[in-house]
Amino acid sequence: MTIAYLLLAVAIVSEVFGSSMLKLSDGFKRRMPSLGVVLGMGVAFYCLSLALTVIPLGTAYAIWSGLGTALTAMIGVIAFKERLDWKKGLGLILIIAGVVVMKLTGGGH
Repeated sequence: MTIAYLLLAVAIVSEVFGSSMLKLSDGFKRRMPSLGVVLGMGVAFYCLSLALTVIPLGTAYAIWSGLGTALTAMIGVIAFKERLDWKKGLGLILIIAGVVVMKLTGGGH
């Protein structure tokens, strides 16, 4: 089970990387960031598919989307100087709380 969550973590980080490269690709006009999108998303979906052999879909997707959203938002604030006001911060906290609740109540397959 632990390896499945490690694969899920790699999938999340890879998806966040791919999303960040998507911003830098300028509509796929820049070659290296565009390759980063393809690589990041490819690794993300491959690792997610492996994680789903053990982790229930609802649990995996809640963790994937919640943590992916939170990390991507933080990358936006840190790397791209996007503004984070209290409403966005509250939204991120609620997303993370939702992930925790899904994880705590998630059952088997």
